[in-house]
Amino acid sequence: MSRTKSMMRALALCAGLVLGATASAVGATAPQTHEAGRLRIAVYNDFAPYSDNGKGVDVAIGRELAKRLGLQADIVGFNADEDMNDDLRNMVWKGHYLGTQPADVMLHVPVDHYLEKKNEQVHIFGPYHLETIAIARNPQRVPPVAGSAARALEVFTHEKIGVEVASLPDDFLLSVLNGRLRENVTHFMTIPEAVAALKKGEIAAVMATRAELEGALGTQSKFEISEVQMPELRIKGWPIGMAVKADNASLQAALSKALEDIYHDGTLDRIFAQHGITHRVP
Repeated sequence: MSRTKSMMRALALCAGLVLGATASAVGATAPQTHEAGRLRIAVYNDFAPYSDNGKGVDVAIGRELAKRLGLQADIVGFNADEDMNDDLRNMVWKGHYLGTQPADVMLHVPVDHYLEKKNEQVHIFGPYHLETIAIARNPQRVPPVAGSAARALEVFTHEKIGVEVASLPDDFLLSVLNGRLRENVTHFMTIPEAVAALKKGEIAAVMATRAELEGALGTQSKFEISEVQMPELRIKGWPIGMAVKADNASLQAALSKALEDIYHDGTLDRIFAQHGITHRVP
């Protein structure tokens, strides 16, 4: 299941956002973790530029948070399940039926009131980035994407645009304009695969999250990235944060304080910049 699809299933049902608990001073008692002296951090597998083979933005953030807490970071990669509710169950409060133990904290969780209300066993907090939907395009074939869908997407009635299978952009492009674009929506298993096709000229554009596009394009200046602001796309962006078990107030407070620290001293911006990603404050 696509991570974007998993997140969107939760987000699409409401527009309200909860910013979670504000950072507070960590008490004298060490934060509660599954193993003393260690912080078990859950990140998605195969999710460049956030987490892929032990590297990425989320991995770096997780290691830095653990360092600020004086703990050893244990990075636990996992595959996305059917939806975000399953991911929270598997990696935060219960564990997977195949035997995977839950983590202390899960990163890259949409900070959303409806999602937290449906999952009373977890607390979602600490937004550290604002994710947005964007289009990477070959400017020689695709003009700037602006205005309503009828205007902005007309070019894709004859040019091909790539998407990740079962993602929000996939659902949107297949249904918008009464399905007129369906024949020119090309599906890929991952965004890096779609961007590779863009570089080869096999497609003219790719629609995905901005961070995924920036990560896959690297320093390629031939292509332009623009955020999608058309009114027909109801969900244009969402904050991403973290989740812990609802009853683990000490860990939540400690992580909130550590996140505040790495934001204010510039470490968070540097982590995103080192991975070629534009950091957007939620």
